[in-house]
Amino acid sequence: MRDTLLSLSGPQIMLWGCIFFATLYLATGAINLGIVRVLMPLWGKGSPLDPRPLGPGQTARELRQSALAILLFGVGSVVPWGFLQLGWARLATDASGWQIALEIGVLVVWNEVHFYTNHWLLHRPWLRQFHLVHHRSVVVTPWSSYCFHPVEAMMLGNVILLPMLVHDFNVWSLLSVPVFSIVFNNIGHSNYDFLPDADRDRWWLNGARRHHLHHACYQGNFGFMFPFMDRLCGTALPPDAANTHIDRHMARHQAKPHAAPPA
Repeated sequence: MRDTLLSLSGPQIMLWGCIFFATLYLATGAINLGIVRVLMPLWGKGSPLDPRPLGPGQTARELRQSALAILLFGVGSVVPWGFLQLGWARLATDASGWQIALEIGVLVVWNEVHFYTNHWLLHRPWLRQFHLVHHRSVVVTPWSSYCFHPVEAMMLGNVILLPMLVHDFNVWSLLSVPVFSIVFNNIGHSNYDFLPDADRDRWWLNGARRHHLHHACYQGNFGFMFPFMDRLCGTALPPDAANTHIDRHMARHQAKPHAAPPA
């Protein structure tokens, strides 16, 4: 794999990068929908988190914006490839299975720190305008996962660059990052409570609830899949933080005017 990557040209890397990210996005999104709309209800497990309807044209907008993000991610694949070509980074060729597993664990933690930092910055006034593209999806779907403004896509998409400069990772460790990232992203945007018991909020699958709360409340819960950064930085939201917003919306839209009495 290492020799194959290094033998490709820049345009080939960009083309295969686009195919890779598009496949990840479409496949995980379809699997997500199958799980939350078919399997989980069939098993009688969990429930939807936000009962409100999607915004007008939301799915089409998410797919269009995600296509642009996929293009940027794919074209951006030339940057880590360029690091290797220039000798700024190298790939480990003789890593054991245990070393690869350890590298993936380190990258999972780094991904959480990197995402939290950039996500927090995207909520600051000077960057907020770019993040609002993603927050137009108040009720999230799997297709929200890559629905980014180009600036946000570039900020979040550079996650492996710094690690590559400080350590020689195995190629499979690096390729795992977009894989576990889109899986975590789909869980976070599934709008499904896999573990309804609030006392189990520390469980990683409850990243769906935590990220639903972020979209419903806008501020707080800036972490990706795990809660440790929000707890460390004091930005964690309580499990019922969105109830007021949802109840107000449902009451407003379910209220019907009384029919006029007959003359």
